[in-house]
Amino acid sequence: MNGSNNNRFSRQEGLVPRERLESLAISVIGVGAIGRQVALQLASLGARHMTLVDFDAVEEVNITTQGYLWEDLGKSKVLATAQAISRIDSNIEVNQICARFRPGLFVGDAIFCCVDSISARGAIWRSAGKNTQFWVDGRMLGEVIRVLTVAGEEGQAYYPTTLFAQAEAMAGACTARGVIYTAAIAAGLMTGQFTRWLRGLPVDCDLSLNLLASEMTVAEPARITA
Repeated sequence: MNGSNNNRFSRQEGLVPRERLESLAISVIGVGAIGRQVALQLASLGARHMTLVDFDAVEEVNITTQGYLWEDLGKSKVLATAQAISRIDSNIEVNQICARFRPGLFVGDAIFCCVDSISARGAIWRSAGKNTQFWVDGRMLGEVIRVLTVAGEEGQAYYPTTLFAQAEAMAGACTARGVIYTAAIAAGLMTGQFTRWLRGLPVDCDLSLNLLASEMTVAEPARITA
């Protein structure tokens, strides 16, 4: 093996600032379809400190849509995801919170909001959104993805406008219809915005992707800076 390949991070140098990433405390709230994929991607990128928050347990349907394994059935999603992270890197510090998010919970420097209802997003945002440096919210229904990112004052003002009443949301929760590839793409878009922020690059505050129509749009305000 070529010696230069012994460093597992060698191929992402220049794309992911390793020292900055390793210093951050990151919370993934909701480790279902999108959140589990986010957590595994963060582990692969080199995150060192993660908090996982979810109250749910793994069911059979989660194997198809969320990437859990048969051996995970009945486990808490937090535990099953923490075990998967450990298989990527056993030195990652994972704080497991098998419960619903509650006000006052330590959220750290970056929040990945991966819950499945507008009301839950609103409650988490009001409690923790302004207490973190980076916030990204991933939404998914079928083959439609929306990623909302907050990393500055414009985002702070814009994001609350997306927290419309639950009755106005698309019919069904995010988990009502889903496939693993949509969740993986949504997670990739979220971690992509995160690494842009780590590099000090502009981020998209409201990005939508319709896989069936092969359409990607970025809503105004188009960009905010880190």
